[in-house]
Amino acid sequence: MAHYVVGDVQGCFKELEALLKKIKFNFNKDILIFAGDLVNRGDASEKVLEFCIKNKESVKAVLGNHDFYLLYLIEHQKKDKSLKKVLESKNVKKYQAWLKKQPLLLDIKIKESNEIFWISHAGIPFIWQANKAKKFSKEIQVALKNDSSNLLKNIWGDTPKIWNPNLRGYKRQRTIINYFTRMRFLSKDGSLRLNLKSGKGKKGYIPWFKQTIDNLKDNENIVFGHWASLEGKTGLKNIIGLDTGCVWGNKLTAIRLEDRKLVQIKKK
Repeated sequence: MAHYVVGDVQGCFKELEALLKKIKFNFNKDILIFAGDLVNRGDASEKVLEFCIKNKESVKAVLGNHDFYLLYLIEHQKKDKSLKKVLESKNVKKYQAWLKKQPLLLDIKIKESNEIFWISHAGIPFIWQANKAKKFSKEIQVALKNDSSNLLKNIWGDTPKIWNPNLRGYKRQRTIINYFTRMRFLSKDGSLRLNLKSGKGKKGYIPWFKQTIDNLKDNENIVFGHWASLEGKTGLKNIIGLDTGCVWGNKLTAIRLEDRKLVQIKKK
């Protein structure tokens, strides 16, 4: 049995198929974990979702910002050109139901090495310990189950910029979702700077992982997607980026957690 985590697919189904073939994925034993942003921009988002539902016993996922966007479009009957096939599919309610069950954070324990891999679309901010972050993930899952229409209507926006445990309602939920799905740069107090996407950042803001690394135990790791301009490079052994910009013409990347082997497929 092997666990593979794959970076942002964003509807690039041909590349996903090629990647599975390259790693000789065994649907009877192996587990495939999507690091968020399964859909949008690529030309086959509906095929990615069909694949997930068909193989749900061997597939896990965390939600990314584009997955939340699709849920919003479905819930409120909106249109989007890049997601037209999904939105007009006869199976759209199946896609919606499956996505709404997915968490924002997963933890995978590898028995052979005693390592723990935390998987989130954008990462985990240093202001949250991993176990606390897992509780926040469950909090959003409950909200998606019980109040999805209002939640999905109220999660958009860049504020509040910093986490506060006293936040309530949609401001609290929006902030949790922003850290898990949109985070790149943080200040030293943990404030989000969501309009910064590449480069060295601006004075006072640094990549989130350069602070989070200090929270991790020797056997803990974080695997994330979202940040294509990094090309997967964090410079850290225990924090691994997997978004290598397949949808932008680059590569689709997966990692086998048992031995950290990276496998890549070039955009076709």
